[in-house]
Amino acid sequence: MKITCAKNELLNAIRFVAKAISSKPQTPLLAGIYLKAEGDTAELHGNNNEIGLICKIHAEVERPGEITLTGRYFQEVITKLPGEDVTLDYSDAEKIVHITSGSADFRLLSMDSRSYPTVKHFEGNLSFTVKDNVLREAVRKTVFACATDPNRPLFTGVSVQVRTDHVIFAATNSHRLSVNNLHLTDTTKTINMIVPSRILQELLHTLNSEIPIDVKVTCSYNSLSFEFEDVFMTSRLLEGNFPDFDRVIPKEFKTKVHLNTEAFRAAVERVSLIARSSEYNIIKLEFGGNGVVISSTNQEVGNAKEEVAAQIEGDGIVISFNAAYLGDALKIMDSKTITFCLNEPLTAARIVEDGVEDFVYVVTPVRTAN
Repeated sequence: MKITCAKNELLNAIRFVAKAISSKPQTPLLAGIYLKAEGDTAELHGNNNEIGLICKIHAEVERPGEITLTGRYFQEVITKLPGEDVTLDYSDAEKIVHITSGSADFRLLSMDSRSYPTVKHFEGNLSFTVKDNVLREAVRKTVFACATDPNRPLFTGVSVQVRTDHVIFAATNSHRLSVNNLHLTDTTKTINMIVPSRILQELLHTLNSEIPIDVKVTCSYNSLSFEFEDVFMTSRLLEGNFPDFDRVIPKEFKTKVHLNTEAFRAAVERVSLIARSSEYNIIKLEFGGNGVVISSTNQEVGNAKEEVAAQIEGDGIVISFNAAYLGDALKIMDSKTITFCLNEPLTAARIVEDGVEDFVYVVTPVRTAN
């Protein structure tokens, strides 16, 4: 195999597929990056048997073929090369890849490409196409709410329920719940999945086109894939039954509070500087009159208090929350105003973006000594 390509394009592809390489791979081959060259394309693979990534780049292919190189050294070498172009020349007899760029000359030992578990495309039980900006928004507004505790694997993923004309994304760590509806332009079949948050986080970072593009989503009962432009991403699904989150979303409220999103978010962030120093990260909200007083106290640090104007419908209420659970949600809300819906100091609250029907956030309050 012998190819020449742009160094930066190769480096970006290596960095992308390297995200699927585990720090402690099950086998030495899973520490490698696979590259196959034919026609005018170089296709790179990274795989850890849970997540598989493919990235294609343009290349001048003098001799087609395939190689597998240790991902760590491959990335480090390409990063440091001085030239704008790089040539990879592989000798089957020596099992060595000759890498040249500018005045630099490297020779790296290859791994066994024939045994590498290349990432496979699959037909799945159903597929649908959605614009990347729409998919990105659905992921962005849910994946942040996932649990991070590996002892609760079910909650480390996002529930993705495909219905005939829409897809429901939902994530929870049992203290907060974020739900977003994505509408489809074409009808499809139905399926329920729990998608690991890791693949969705990678998807979120990768979907960055300025002009909306189509993303093909393929679903089965144990795998999911995303395909767009020169990228293919696939992941195994989490096993289990996601809880019925719809029943925990409050439907009626005694108090509704209308707030300016940016003003409320900024105040919560400032008061949270004190809250995050405490064990439980608590901020208190006092709704009444024409505003809400946000406060936090830490005996070892000090205290903070700030008032934000609000339009309140119904009874006043004093309620406390984990500051991170409130702040995380406010960061992903884009509308100018939000509505905070409450009942009692110890019952779940709902936050919605005004003018946005497809998103809802539910957060459980914290019991305090007062």
